[in-house]
Amino acid sequence: MKVKNISRVKNILLLLVAVSFSFNLHAQSTVIDKQKLAELDAYFQKALNDWDVPGMAIAIVSNDSVILAKGYGIKDINSKKPVDANTLFAVASNTKAFTASAIAVLVDEGKLSWDDKVVDHLPWFKLYDPYVTANITIRDLLSHRTGLVTFSGDLIWYGTTHSAEEVVRRAQYLKPAYGFRTTFGYSNITYLTTGLIIEKVSGQKWADFVKARFLDPLVMTSTLTSVEQFLESTNLAQPHTTFQEKNVRIDYMNWDNIAPAGSILSSVNDMAKWLQLQLNNGRLDETQIISEKALNEMWYPQIMNNVSKTSKDLWPTTHFKGYGMGWSVMDYYGKKVMSHSGGYDGMISYSAFVPEANIGLVVLTNKNSSLYLPMMYTILDAFIGQPTMEQFGVGEIPTKDWSDFFLEREKKGKEYQEKKKKEMAEKRVKGTKPSADLEKYVGTYTSKIYGDATIEIHEGSLYLKFVPTPLFYGKLNHWHYDTFTIEFPEVPSLSEGTVNFVLNAAGEVEQMRVDIPNPDFDFTELEFRK
Repeated sequence: MKVKNISRVKNILLLLVAVSFSFNLHAQSTVIDKQKLAELDAYFQKALNDWDVPGMAIAIVSNDSVILAKGYGIKDINSKKPVDANTLFAVASNTKAFTASAIAVLVDEGKLSWDDKVVDHLPWFKLYDPYVTANITIRDLLSHRTGLVTFSGDLIWYGTTHSAEEVVRRAQYLKPAYGFRTTFGYSNITYLTTGLIIEKVSGQKWADFVKARFLDPLVMTSTLTSVEQFLESTNLAQPHTTFQEKNVRIDYMNWDNIAPAGSILSSVNDMAKWLQLQLNNGRLDETQIISEKALNEMWYPQIMNNVSKTSKDLWPTTHFKGYGMGWSVMDYYGKKVMSHSGGYDGMISYSAFVPEANIGLVVLTNKNSSLYLPMMYTILDAFIGQPTMEQFGVGEIPTKDWSDFFLEREKKGKEYQEKKKKEMAEKRVKGTKPSADLEKYVGTYTSKIYGDATIEIHEGSLYLKFVPTPLFYGKLNHWHYDTFTIEFPEVPSLSEGTVNFVLNAAGEVEQMRVDIPNPDFDFTELEFRK
């Protein structure tokens, strides 16, 4: 099924060349015996099979050694070629650490400050609230504390023809959900805005700046900043998702219009070098790529997140969670963990490092799944350890099979979704029909946030088309009254949703409300009016 969607250096190179599995033990704090490493290796392979994910790659590093770098499974269910440690995956939001680091470099060079006002660099920048527009800083952009709810506005850029600047300009119509600087609300658009600032201040394109300052010095030779850089010879994993209970391959989507938030593609061999730069406090050989002072700014929480009761019960040694700049921050077994996940359609990734334990890890997968989570906690447990935690007042914590644990949670989540689907079906009023002839629904509906969507008639049925997003095109099936169901065949990762038309007293259609329940995009915030 084809779907359109989307010197240390010398020592490191010697370790990484031409192998998919390598490990090196050293006499510092990061020690693990060969037997334990073999057990981890077998566990990773079993988990891959249990989760029904086609392929995965994992690297574990210390500041000067690659402990493990290996591929598991296959790159593509069609070709069935094996994943290796040089296979590229979309790392999505792991890109944000590169963008925050680019700002750090400009801060080090005195070209800007973390607390510069955004409008001082982008005079045209505007958000919904005039006070926020005038006072929001680069630090605010990088720490997700603008007042927007998580993922607000992502439909402006996802698969659209909107340019990067137009995406940011349209963000002025997004209504905040929280007070300015009070609450964490994850935003891709704020990182895009930061990328535009980098371009304005440096005089270079964001991709060129990242390549010159990080990718080239670290010899991350395989890493790309755009899907447009693919070559026929590229060692590339393909995205997959579950459709009708089977794995299907989906196409890569161009994310250039949100590049500073998520466009990088990399391998575990290359990402290992990026993590080692963090563990070496920004230093590569005799060169300080990023100052320790700047890294410290990035590594402490700029905004806090809630630690729920469920989280406390599952992870009793985690007492705080927050977001720095480009990195999430939490404690685990008394040590600070810096991390970030990445979600691309058909690929999920995760990177983390623990400075006090001198350990870093990266997990790359080629399917929409939560496999990265058990892999992450299994690795952290293996290297940080699970001692008797009496000093934390929680007693001894039993070893947990994280893969089995998260699989069970995922099973319960699917059961819940099935229950909600059944409840929706029970609410359907049978025997109804639309309030007006189908021709009345035809026309152009406009959202200030997004742009235009059209309703057309083909062979007696209504069809919805999101004009800037060609992927979002599908047939409307009557549900009841003026509500229709909708699916987008080109985006199988999206579930079935509804389209409800609002008519005025005169029987004229005034508004179209689209609701497609999913964890990534809020269709309801678009407010389409005819």
